[in-house]
Amino acid sequence: MIRSEQEGPIATVTLHRPEALNTLSHELILRLTGEIRRWSAEKTIRIIVLTGSGDRAFVGGVDVRAMMDLDPDGAERFITDLHRCFLSIRESEKLVLASVNGFALGGGLELIASCDLRIASDRARFGMPEVRVGIPSVIEAAYLPRLIGLGRAAEMVYLGEMIDAQEASRIGLVNRVVPHEELKAATRQMAEKALQCGPTAMILQKKLIAQWMDLSLTDAVRAGIRAFRECYQTSEPGEGMKAFLEKRKPRY
Repeated sequence: MIRSEQEGPIATVTLHRPEALNTLSHELILRLTGEIRRWSAEKTIRIIVLTGSGDRAFVGGVDVRAMMDLDPDGAERFITDLHRCFLSIRESEKLVLASVNGFALGGGLELIASCDLRIASDRARFGMPEVRVGIPSVIEAAYLPRLIGLGRAAEMVYLGEMIDAQEASRIGLVNRVVPHEELKAATRQMAEKALQCGPTAMILQKKLIAQWMDLSLTDAVRAGIRAFRECYQTSEPGEGMKAFLEKRKPRY
């Protein structure tokens, strides 16, 4: 159900249910949570790439069969476990990059919304179709108004219609769209750019972005001052600025 591989400081986690459009069963949700936490605890890893198996889907949503017969208590347990999976991504100190190779629907779209950066194939399609099967969009769907604005988020969750990759890029849902056959190479290129940045600075930056989502402007600025001070407890600023002046790549 999940395939993982490590290449230097990059771990790639592939959801592998191609026959079911990589839809999220309860078992797969729990396994993915464990896999994210495992790589997050690995000191040699700086970036986690999430992608889907095959050419059709990143994650085609949550498996309807896993939800169809739930009672209220079971529904709460199920959706809480899904939220914990997404939370493991947002709480990871690693930069998590979604490489969207096809459909990202429902829980699949919430999965990429939980990631730090998103790069998509030009074949990718995005949507929140939950209302069409009688349930609301919940948990990390709450991030959509912050990513794409309340109006577009409302349209997606009320109508349940799909948008293509170019529209997803236009509204800010994904950072970049590339030809399908170039997705793997472009994902690697994006990861390599991130690896050129200071490791501690990246960890602090991810924490700050999370705080920017929740704190008032005044408190967010104060958090930034604390992070700035904390970074100077390492050698990274000195090396980074020295490398800039010497016109060379920094050696972090």
